Amino acid sequence: MIFYTSSVPKLRRFGAVAAVAAVVTGLGFAPVAHAAPSGATLPLGDAGLAESRSSQTLTRGVTLTRIVRGTDPAPADQINTTTRGPWVVNVLTIDPTATRGHLAATYGPDLAKVEKTTDLVRSAGALAGVNASFFTFTASAQYPGDPVGLGVFGGKLLSEPTGDPAEANLVVDARSNKVLVGQLRWTGTVQNTRTKVTLPLDFINHPPVVPAGCDGLAQPTQCTLPGDVVRFTPEFAEATPSGAGVEVVLDARGCVVRTSTTRGTTLSQGQTSLQATGRDSVAMLAVAKGCVKQTDALLDETGKKLRLHAGSFGVNGRYRLLAGGRIAVPAGSDSFFARNPRTIAGTTADGKIVLATIDGRMTTSVGTTMDETAAVAAALGLFDAINLDGGGSTAMSVEGSLVNQPSGGAERAVGDALVFVDSRFTGR
Repeated sequence: MIFYTSSVPKLRRFGAVAAVAAVVTGLGFAPVAHAAPSGATLPLGDAGLAESRSSQTLTRGVTLTRIVRGTDPAPADQINTTTRGPWVVNVLTIDPTATRGHLAATYGPDLAKVEKTTDLVRSAGALAGVNASFFTFTASAQYPGDPVGLGVFGGKLLSEPTGDPAEANLVVDARSNKVLVGQLRWTGTVQNTRTKVTLPLDFINHPPVVPAGCDGLAQPTQCTLPGDVVRFTPEFAEATPSGAGVEVVLDARGCVVRTSTTRGTTLSQGQTSLQATGRDSVAMLAVAKGCVKQTDALLDETGKKLRLHAGSFGVNGRYRLLAGGRIAVPAGSDSFFARNPRTIAGTTADGKIVLATIDGRMTTSVGTTMDETAAVAAALGLFDAINLDGGGSTAMSVEGSLVNQPSGGAERAVGDALVFVDSRFTGR
């Protein structure tokens, strides 16, 4: 699976997600011990390479810096090996103590569609932004924007963490611009309020898997193979996924509105649905009678439940770059760890938020390995940082214009974006 292309389906959650990658640490804001000195050059390529920097203030508390290291274009056959670069890095720095604006995450018309980062920034009325989460992309022609991991928008958990040890998450409080970085866990259940019969919830807003051999049965309840239980919200798409299985539509109180032995329906505002496949179809019919209680918890690495509110936003990445000021990238040798375009998000020791893009796969900017990406994050003074979706997805938009150069020659449509809006967050 090559995560930087975003071309993988959502990974299954492994039980209670007890295993946590050793490369990530707890969420927190402890002081940094290894911040890079102000004005340090990027630790890329040969020592003594020419490096230029230009900065501009976009608005109060927000600056955009462009760094170019190396001067001569790389030979096309040496992009992955050259020590001469060049590298082009764009860095957006937000100072919460000085800005009047806020950071948020946004997606397009619905969660399952894709939009260009520039369009997401514009539609959000934002000043600037970068692409964010890994998303289904080509693995699903119908739902390409489906996040592969955490997705929190305006306090709503619309996609759960995968449980993959490689997943790293960034959660922002738009009211204070405080950021948490780490690996989150999630648990969910569905319980009948009268009988107390309980069923585990596997996913949120992700098409369930129909076990092979079950989709041709006359009745979905005849399937004896394991399936999925998924909650859908109106934000997912114009209609919920169709196919074999069972679907129960609930009103805002959690009471059953209608039940169907096939999947696929349109949800009204305030409604949710529960889809089940495989042998979970039988269990769903038993649980979803009368009213049900849906319980889920988003947990940090200490097991503490995160309290979401209207100003809560969260996205997913792959691998922690820095944890507590120290390099946290594991060893790896596949194409994901090789030189590619990269998007970085993180915070400095004093709470500044940094969003950065590194152009790659071009003779004018060769990109960075995962190790080089972590080194760049450290050189930018970050304390905690994650690797967001990259490759052809890497994009930074400022004031309605793309400021980096996508590797594919044109901007790719993506699942969501982190955006800076130049006004105070007014939601509750």
